[in-house]
Amino acid sequence: MTEQGYRRLIIGLLAFNTFLIAAIFGGALFYLYGGSRQAPARLPLAGEQLPGKQRGELQKALAEARRDVRSVSLEARQARVEAAALMGKPDLDASALRDALKRAREAEFAVRAATEERAVSFAAGLSLDERRRLADGLVQREAPRPPAAK
Repeated sequence: MTEQGYRRLIIGLLAFNTFLIAAIFGGALFYLYGGSRQAPARLPLAGEQLPGKQRGELQKALAEARRDVRSVSLEARQARVEAAALMGKPDLDASALRDALKRAREAEFAVRAATEERAVSFAAGLSLDERRRLADGLVQREAPRPPAAK
């Protein structure tokens, strides 16, 4: 390799190392100062007040309910996609858009009704204390929250 080739290699390695050091330094700063933000408040789940076994059974029952109506859920998603496509067209067909949104809404209501029915069936098998815990979880989930600090 010639002297000019070595110079180019050294200059290239210096430039590469400069960017590498800057990336490591930036990552360290982000790790030290950027990751200390408070985690966003999560929504409480209605069943998290229940004892471990019942909580797992509730989650399993709700998952089964959603799995049973998966095709209806997919219909709702497809109707929303169709509505979005209709909104993006240059000439808006309002009646077709209303129809797509109506199909999506009805399918979503059907999914929710099936899930709620499974939850009612599950709650019927709980003791009074466990039902009260479940009710407390529902109230906590629906209670208004203060706006998140920025």
